[in-house]
Amino acid sequence: MKKLILVIAISLSLVANNAVAFSPRQIVAQGPGDHIHGMDISYWQHPSGGLIDFKKMYAAGVRFVMIKGADAHDVADAQALKYLKIDRPAAQAARLYTGFYYYAYLPDSTDPAFIIKDAQAQAQKVIWRLASIGGYNFKDLPLSLDLENNCVRPSSNGGCSRYMNRNNVTLWAKTWLAMVSAKTNRRPFLYSYANFLEQTLTRDTELRQYPLWIAHYSLNPADSQPNQKNVGCYAHAWTNANCTANWQMWQYTSCGIASKYGVPGNRVDLNVFAGTSSQFYRLLSRRWVPEETDMLPEDEATTMNIIDQTSSDTNAPLKVTVDVMRPDGTPVVAGTVNWQSADSTQPLGVQTVTRSATGRFVLNVKGLAAGSYVGVVNFVDISGTHAANQLPITFTIVQGATPTPTPTPTKTPKPPVDTCAGQIRI
Repeated sequence: MKKLILVIAISLSLVANNAVAFSPRQIVAQGPGDHIHGMDISYWQHPSGGLIDFKKMYAAGVRFVMIKGADAHDVADAQALKYLKIDRPAAQAARLYTGFYYYAYLPDSTDPAFIIKDAQAQAQKVIWRLASIGGYNFKDLPLSLDLENNCVRPSSNGGCSRYMNRNNVTLWAKTWLAMVSAKTNRRPFLYSYANFLEQTLTRDTELRQYPLWIAHYSLNPADSQPNQKNVGCYAHAWTNANCTANWQMWQYTSCGIASKYGVPGNRVDLNVFAGTSSQFYRLLSRRWVPEETDMLPEDEATTMNIIDQTSSDTNAPLKVTVDVMRPDGTPVVAGTVNWQSADSTQPLGVQTVTRSATGRFVLNVKGLAAGSYVGVVNFVDISGTHAANQLPITFTIVQGATPTPTPTPTKTPKPPVDTCAGQIRI
């Protein structure tokens, strides 16, 4: 009798803690093709700070929502964290399952050791983010790596002057996925487009071990499968012998009718899950509770090193490449750099910073007058993770030739483009 009372008490305690508040029978497949219906959201689904009505979302048949929870770039990362803290508990309270994804940027390097180090640093950032919200609970899907851009050197005209090759993209992805998997005891999803998977990653059997979240629009899950071309299919690590893809989640449109699902704005991404409710439920079966050492550091000491410095004349920018490292020699995961003159009366020029890799910053300073300069390169981190630092720097700018002005061509206005043309609006 005592044992029976104890079992009942434990069961009631678990329910009270929401550990088993849901069961597979409650995951109703109401999406197209009788799939479990899902959605993914980010900062863009909060125009003017508007909040999402997750109860309305649930009532519309959605059962899971993937939330942007982190980003390799600091401003976007701060936005992601803000809404992750709002959306995750609100969605779970409305009986939705949640996951979060990390948007990655690849390093501007061809050195395999450097690429591995960068992937490990970005994986550490995600692990810290998950730890900061208490780890996985039983309503959380595994983390997702959003990998859809292999441009490592954007050009000034908005294009790209350098892309990472497929072997190095694959090395980076495998490193990130393996580190997150080992730490959290769950295999993360990899999100990408079908053509990106074919063109940018190798057909590596290790990649196939991770669940695929595939983006492929203009096909209806009610009567189609992703990964199909007009002739044939996309060939990548997750492609099966029959030309289908071994996918777990499919983002089938970016043109969902937002208001129908309680989302501010006009449109939203919609997804379906490939398997049964039992298969879905197995994704939620493991918790990960972080230890103290897994938590994000505060004001952690940093070291700096100027890797390269170039200055010429008034027509070319000062260019400084800086590495900023943590105490254990790994790159910092947040922050930026700037230049500050020792003479407070000197103009500071127009400063832009690109992060060519995690912890490596390229500072460009344009518009400086001819002369000699003494100052410092500062490292600052608005997130408070890494401590500020600085290095002295001196350089000389000589007078360049007066550039010949070029006339600005008259641009003909282009008609608006319907970005939802051919997509499902549901």
